[in-house]
Amino acid sequence: MINEIPGVNMADLRLKGFRVHALQASQELPLRRGRRDFYKMGLVNGDMTVQYGGELLELKGTVLFFVNPKVPHSVVSRVNRTSGYACLFTEAFMNSRELHDSPLFRAGDNPVIPLDSAQSVFMDSIFRKMLKVYQEDYPYKSDLIRNCISVVLHEALQIQPPRQSAAFQSGAGRVAHMFLDLLERQFPIERPNDPLRMRNPQQFAERLSLHVNYLNRAVKSVTGQPTSVHIAARIAAEAKALLHHTDWSVADIAYALGFEYPAYFNNFFKRLTGTTPNAFRKV
Repeated sequence: MINEIPGVNMADLRLKGFRVHALQASQELPLRRGRRDFYKMGLVNGDMTVQYGGELLELKGTVLFFVNPKVPHSVVSRVNRTSGYACLFTEAFMNSRELHDSPLFRAGDNPVIPLDSAQSVFMDSIFRKMLKVYQEDYPYKSDLIRNCISVVLHEALQIQPPRQSAAFQSGAGRVAHMFLDLLERQFPIERPNDPLRMRNPQQFAERLSLHVNYLNRAVKSVTGQPTSVHIAARIAAEAKALLHHTDWSVADIAYALGFEYPAYFNNFFKRLTGTTPNAFRKV
């Protein structure tokens, strides 16, 4: 089920919980068709198009790029001169609360932070340090790399403060945040026999101990979209990931996403994407 990352020893990565490597012009980025074992952050220099959470993001110049493992992602196109560094790590390697609370990995936020020349030089020095330590036999390399990751995360937040922080100060903002967080925590779907539990606004409202009308008003006022639209879009994004990254049958995917019959899933998927699951899988 989990796709291998070109040029990366997956067994070693799972054992240590982290890996740092340089991105060479001749290699594919480790984001390509990534299934969601590891958090990833990279310092990327070049031009490429990345599909992240159902959106196409253009990476130009020098940028920091953060990947939440629960958000479907892949490289769509790139140029040969792309270079930089990538750091992959498990949730267990870092403080899970630091990751869950970080706006950098929040689903729905832009994971790309453009850097100016001074910021690029500083971030390059941090990633070079991580790579050097990773390649050495320093007995405390895990602690040092963990500290470097924290430095990158905090420097990134200084460069680009979270856009939604002001919204969370209001009651509606907090409710919308709780809803989006609860929605995202249902993913990724790892087993067909463990189907999605919450698929409509009423179920989320009950879980949050809120009236469904209040939940809908809060989410709509903060995000501009109804609760049901967020749910449907996230289920569709997960469906795309499962179709592309697993060999499950369409019936298994339908059941895993909470649809009673495959025909219901087919109709839902076609309504949101304009194509059928089988046709999408063949693309």
